[in-house]
Parts: sequence; structure tokens; C-alpha cells
Amino acid sequence: MAKRCNEKRVMYEAVIWGKKGARINFISQGIIVTPLAIDEFNGIRGDFYKNMFAKCPTGRLGTADEVANVAELLMSDRGAFITGADFLIDGGATASYFYGSLLPQE
Repeated sequence: MAKRCNEKRVMYEAVIWGKKGARINFISQGIIVTPLAIDEFNGIRGDFYKNMFAKCPTGRLGTADEVANVAELLMSDRGAFITGADFLIDGGATASYFYGSLLPQE
């Protein structure tokens, strides 16, 4: 719910700030390889995370560089026509919960 609210807030702010010549976008990242993520991966919920990434389309965690690549695009002239958008960077984990092997079973 919180991410959906952020998505709508970014759209709203893009309209407001666009009148001032600014662009507003949002990056919704999944689990990215960091020391904290490694602790989670090896902690009590580790099996949950390992299963999630084994069954998502990319089959792995993301890296900070991969998130930075999207941020670079958005801040560059190549992204000049992008505003009010939410970029989901999670290796397809969310898609797998709706349409793939992570779909909750009843």
C-alpha cells in the first residue's frame, strides 16, 4: 500500500513541479546486495528470501550499480521525457507474486 501511495504522490508532484521545469520520478527497489541484505539473507528469514529469488525471473538479488544505472538514465538528457514514473527494480519478484511461481496458493 505504501509503495502504491508513493507512486500516486510522484504522479501528483510531477504535475506540480513540471510547471517549474522539474521532473519527478521514483525508484522502487527490491532487495539489493548490501551488508544488511546479506544479514537478512543469512538470518531467520533467509529461506524465504532464497526461495523468492530462486523463483523470480532473474533468479538473483540486484546490485547497487543496477539501481544507479536507472538513476543515471533518469537524471540524464536521455531521460528528459520521463516524469511521474515509478521504476520497479526487483528482478521480477513482484511480477512472480502476481503471475509466476511465487503466486500464493490457496
